[in-house]
Amino acid sequence: QVQLVESGGGLVQAGGSLRLSCVASGRSFSNYAMAWFRQAPGKGRDFVAAISKSALQTNYVDSVKGRFTISRDNPKNMVYLQMNSLKTEDTAVYYCAAAVVIGGLPNTYNYWGQGTQVTVSS
Repeated sequence: QVQLVESGGGLVQAGGSLRLSCVASGRSFSNYAMAWFRQAPGKGRDFVAAISKSALQTNYVDSVKGRFTISRDNPKNMVYLQMNSLKTEDTAVYYCAAAVVIGGLPNTYNYWGQGTQVTVSS
């Protein structure tokens, strides 16, 4: 069992930066691939980025490539999402998720955090 808690969301102007953090409790954090998804009002939950168990592999949705960076610190049970050059269309609730295998679909992931709101103003 893995419990996930996100933090770091907030209100930022377009062009600004935020860093989201997700702390995992439970055993064997390093046995899980981790990902960030986001959900805008009235829309589905969309893949943003994922990182493999050892951090050797990272995947990003095209719309955030070059702007967002996912990373993890296994000894600290932490995963991060550094978001730069934010755009208004990045506004959403951002969720941290864990899975046995890395993937881009929500149903790949077994464990989810409660989400953190990111609002980008123009």
